Amino acid sequence: MKWAHRMPFEALKGKTLVEVKVKENDEILFTTTEGERYQLYHEQECCEDVHIESIVGDLEDLVGSEILMAEGAEGESRFKEEDEDEIRYYSTWTFYKLATLKGYVDIRWIGESNGCYSESVDFVLLEDK
Repeated sequence: MKWAHRMPFEALKGKTLVEVKVKENDEILFTTTEGERYQLYHEQECCEDVHIESIVGDLEDLVGSEILMAEGAEGESRFKEEDEDEIRYYSTWTFYKLATLKGYVDIRWIGESNGCYSESVDFVLLEDK
C-alpha cells in the first residue's frame, strides 16, 4: 500500500534526482538518489480541469545534479460572464521553478472551474507501507 505525505515543494532543494517522469500532462514523478519518490499532481473532480500547461526547459537538466532552487508561485483570475454581475469562472495558475547547475525548468499548471472546486496542485512524498 502507498501513502502520501504533503510536502512543501521546496523539499526538493538540495536533493539530486535520478529520474523525472511526466504522466499524461497531469502528474510529474521525481525520484531522488536516496530512493525518495515525490509526486506533483492534482486530484481531478467533476467540474474542473487542472493540468500542466507548459514545461519550459529540459527536464533532463534536473537529473544527476543537485537541485539548487525549488520554488512555487500561485495566482488566481476571476472572470464574469457577459451581462452578469456574478463571477462564473475561475482560473488558477501555478508555476514550479527548478534549477541545477545544468539548467533551469519552469513548470506551469493551469486550473479552471466554476469556483466550487479546488484548483491547487499537490506535492507529496510517496511511501510504501
